[in-house]
Amino acid sequence: MKKHAAYAAFIASMLIFGTVGLLRRALPVPSGLLAFVRGGLGALFILLFARLTGRKLFHGIGRKKVLGLIVIGAVMGVNWILLFEAYNYTSVSTATLCYYMQPVILILVSPLLFKEKMTVRKALCAAAAVLGMVLVSGVTEGAVTGQLGILLGLAAAVFYAGVVISNKLLPVPDPYEKTFWQLLGAACAMVPYLLLTGGFVLPQLDAIGVLLLLTAGLVHTGLAYVLYFGGLPHIPAFSAAVLSYIDPVSALLLSALFLGEVLTVPALIGSILIIASAALA
Repeated sequence: MKKHAAYAAFIASMLIFGTVGLLRRALPVPSGLLAFVRGGLGALFILLFARLTGRKLFHGIGRKKVLGLIVIGAVMGVNWILLFEAYNYTSVSTATLCYYMQPVILILVSPLLFKEKMTVRKALCAAAAVLGMVLVSGVTEGAVTGQLGILLGLAAAVFYAGVVISNKLLPVPDPYEKTFWQLLGAACAMVPYLLLTGGFVLPQLDAIGVLLLLTAGLVHTGLAYVLYFGGLPHIPAFSAAVLSYIDPVSALLLSALFLGEVLTVPALIGSILIIASAALA
C-alpha cells in the first residue's frame, strides 16, 4: 500500500470510530445485542475480506492462543457494552472523554506489569488527565450530571486497557487473524449474556434501523478494522499516535453538530487536558 493510501485508510478508520456514539444514540437496541452484532458481523467481514484478497487468515497459532484471543474478545465485548451504556446515561462527548482515560490507566499499571519506568513526563500527563476528568465530570461547577454514564465510561476504559495489555502479553503476527478471533470471541461471549437477560428479542426496527444495525457490524467494526490494520504498518508510529486522536476529537465535534451537545468552559479545558496528556504520554 502506498503511503498516501495508508494515511487515507488510517484516517478513515479513525473517523468511522468517531461516529460510534452517534450510531449508538440512533439505535434503539440493547447494548448486549449491539455488541453481539458488532462482533459477529465484524468477524464475518474480516473472513470475507481475507478470502476475496487471497490473504491467508489462519496460520496455525495453536489452540491455546486461539482460546486466549477468544477470552480477550469476551473482555472486549464487555468493554463495548459498558461504553454503549455510557452513551445512554450521559452525553456522547462525556462518555468518549471518559473512555479515553485508557492510555492513562496503561501509564499507571505499566510499571507493575511490564516493569516500565514511571518518568516525570508520564506522571505529569497522568495527573493532568485526572484533573481533566474532574473538570469534565462537573464537580468543580457543583453540578455533576450523568454520574452513572461517567462511571460506565471509566469502567469501559478499564476493560479496554485490559484488552490492550492482554494483546501485548499474547502476540500474534497477523493482526487480521488476531482481530478475527477476538471479534468472534466478543460475539460468543454475548450469547449467554443475551440468553440470561432476554436481549435476543429484537425490537421493532424500520428499514433505517436495520440498515444502521448492519452498519454497526460491517462498517463500524469490520471495515474500520480492515482500514486500520491496512494503513497502520505503512505510516510512522508517531503519525499513527497523533492521528489516533481524530477519533475522540471528531466524536466531540459531531456530537455538538448533530446532537447539540455543548461542553462548558471547564469541561472543554478538561477535554483538552485528557486528549493532550494521552497523546503526549
